[in-house]
Amino acid sequence: MLGGRGDDAVGLIVAKRIKARRPPGVVVEHDGEPGHLLDYLGDAQSAYLIDACKAGAPPGTISRFDVAATKLPRLACGYSTHEMGLVEAVELARALGRLPRRCVTYVIEGRTYDIGGLLSAEVAAAAEKVAELIWDELCDYARPGMSCSASKADL
Repeated sequence: MLGGRGDDAVGLIVAKRIKARRPPGVVVEHDGEPGHLLDYLGDAQSAYLIDACKAGAPPGTISRFDVAATKLPRLACGYSTHEMGLVEAVELARALGRLPRRCVTYVIEGRTYDIGGLLSAEVAAAAEKVAELIWDELCDYARPGMSCSASKADL
């Protein structure tokens, strides 16, 4: 399990799993800085955002939101460890016309957010599940020349 950010690292972990199977430039690992996120969203045709949350659900709980179609519920994300949270960044992108036509957010309830902490077992299992879910969605919308023949076990 990856150490350093506790469960707050789950988005990067999911991105790394998917990035290993995708062509270069398809998956971008992001540091969570909202200003940079706006730049990425404005340039993307589609986006999957993955973030840890503390909303009061059991650790490892996964929620999926189609934020291109509807607002991201503030209660689903709970509190953010960033100055501007994911809800504010997504809604600012929407207001500025920088939200991709297809934009999906996966939120995973975390257990620990200690600096230097390890990913909890519940969140590690949820990260695997979210990587599989996103892989399936990407394969459903695969671009020509993009191979989806890799097994989920390779994620």
